[in-house]
Formats: sequence, structure tokens, C-alpha cells
Amino acid sequence: MPKRGKKYKEAKQKVNLGIFSDFNEAIQKALESSYAKFDETIDVAVKLGVDPRHADQMVRGSVILPNGTGKEVKVLVFAKGEKEKEALDAGADFVGNDELIEKIKGGWFGFDKAVATPDMMGTVGKIGKLLGPRGLMPNAKSGTVTFDVAKAVAELKAGRIDFRVEKAGIVHVPMGKVSFGVEKIVQNLAAFLETILRLKPASSKGTYLKGIAVSTTMGPGIRIDAAQVKDLFK
Repeated sequence: MPKRGKKYKEAKQKVNLGIFSDFNEAIQKALESSYAKFDETIDVAVKLGVDPRHADQMVRGSVILPNGTGKEVKVLVFAKGEKEKEALDAGADFVGNDELIEKIKGGWFGFDKAVATPDMMGTVGKIGKLLGPRGLMPNAKSGTVTFDVAKAVAELKAGRIDFRVEKAGIVHVPMGKVSFGVEKIVQNLAAFLETILRLKPASSKGTYLKGIAVSTTMGPGIRIDAAQVKDLFK
């Protein structure tokens, strides 16, 4: 067990660590547990009743959070010709092809998301071992391999998050900042969980949403009764 600091223990004592049936109350408790001097991120972890070892039970997708994540996202686009201008006009931070690939080979990773046009993937694939482990490899399933680079850049800048269930059956994503307040966090959470429910694999049997917990970057986890998720959409 990791040792917890004094401030963490004090924050934990402030909240009732039972299972909350009301999402608004749970988020409020999470916000109250924030004690860091910076604007902490609110994270959500969802335990799913799936076995990711089976391809037909993999849960993977993306969602545009209505209030964004509160983080400035730096987007890189691998493209050529007119698609370079399209990406720049859409607000991409870095646009190019071979020169960017050489820069990344040299150890530069000054971006958060990467987009590539399909005709660039043969070249981008050469640095897949560098991008993949960092979650930066463009992927058609997540919409980051596309000729519609303007749409992809706009969505990423607006707060689109990509997610994928981990080996333990857990999906972990950010829902915004403490400064957002309860209402905006709840709106983001509703959009995310609605997407998770829509992606339920047909082969998943029994309880699909097994557990939900929210926490600030430094604070304790606040558990929410997953059976009450229907109330979130009202």
C-alpha cells in the first residue's frame, strides 16, 4: 500500500466514502476533496463487465465532451499539399510530413494528439513504435486517420477524448477541471457514459457497468452506484 500524505488523509476524512446514488452529490464531494494549489483534473474510472482479451469484447471509441477537458490540446497533422493548409486553417499546431517524422525520431514529442491523412500512413507507420506506446499513433477507428483533417483537428481542439478499455476491464478518462463546477462535470460525464453504453459489445453478458468512481488528481476516489446511471440522463 502506498503511503498517503497528510493532506490526502484530511481530504479523505471530509467525504463519506460509501457509494453515492446521486451523481451531482458525488461530483460535489469530489470537488470538496480537492486540496492542491493547481486546478486539478476530475477523472472517472468505469469498471466494465467485459474481457478485453477477446476481440469481440473490446470497448474503444471517442466522445466530444460538451464542456471540453479544460486542457489546451496541441495537435500535430501529418499531411501533404493542400491538406497541410487545411490543417493549419483548422488550428493545428504542427503540420508537415517527412521533417516532422525525422524530428520525432530525434526524440521530440511536443504534441498531445496526432492526425494523419491515409496517404501518409505508410510513412508514419515507420515511427509506430515511437508513437504507439505514448498513445499518439493515428488510428482510423478513432477518426485520426482521415482526409477530413479540418474536422479531426476541430474536434480534438474542442475536447474530444479517445478511450480504450484496459486489461483489467477499466476505462479511465478525464472529465474536466475542478474549476468547471458540478454542472459542467456532470454534463461531460453524461456524454461519456452515454457513449460507453452505446458501445456495449453484443457478447458481453451479465452486468455491463460494474462500477464508477470519480476523483480529483490528488484526491480520494468517490464511488457512484452504477445502477443509477439512468438518472444521469434525465
